[in-house]
Amino acid sequence: MALQEGDFIRLRYTGRVDESIFDTTDEENAKEGGIHNPWAKYGPITIRLGSHHIIVGLEDELIGKEVGAGGEVEVPPEKAFGAHDEEFVRSIQITQFPAKPSRGERVKIDGDEGVVVDVIGRRAVVDFNHPLAGRTLHYTYEILEKVDDQVDQISGLIQLYSGRTDIGVTIIDGTVELALPPAIIYDRRWMTWRGTLVREILEYYPEIESVVLKETFPRIEDLKDDQAALELIKE
Repeated sequence: MALQEGDFIRLRYTGRVDESIFDTTDEENAKEGGIHNPWAKYGPITIRLGSHHIIVGLEDELIGKEVGAGGEVEVPPEKAFGAHDEEFVRSIQITQFPAKPSRGERVKIDGDEGVVVDVIGRRAVVDFNHPLAGRTLHYTYEILEKVDDQVDQISGLIQLYSGRTDIGVTIIDGTVELALPPAIIYDRRWMTWRGTLVREILEYYPEIESVVLKETFPRIEDLKDDQAALELIKE
């Protein structure tokens, strides 16, 4: 049966620009492309089609396909990171930097991240476009399975947004309860994306009335290997 918007799937993919890998679910490909993150959890991801959990151009390619399908797709800038906009290239006095910037350096100015493309006298030219703006992307992909179980769907979203696999999920009488590990408040990625996760759960499942985030602390002797949790209890 052809996949459609609203379906959850498990997906494996690798994205390239020219011959360089910039994103992948495969650890060996990440190592090959020089983008390996030793702290990341690699492997297929769970996404909901139509929710823009991946690049629009890749998502459009998947809708209408069947489980087990695989292939390649070229994604133009308008369905990826957009065109390169000269309005986002600005000249900034070097006094606004903590140290004299150098060409190619990534910087943050007033909350915006960019790349220094030139330094002329007392000013730096900074490009605040996405690094892949204006580029055509090439993806290879494989649709591994359709995910129908709601607990598996929500667990997949948790991993997609936070990278965590240690959050328990239960659904009882219209309530989703997320069992949080101790000291999760120190996880910046989780704290950044938890609001989006809760919003999407309530949006995707009309029968769900509430989402409960439950943090439980075991006895201290059981936390001897979790320094962050120990410090939290001591506060």
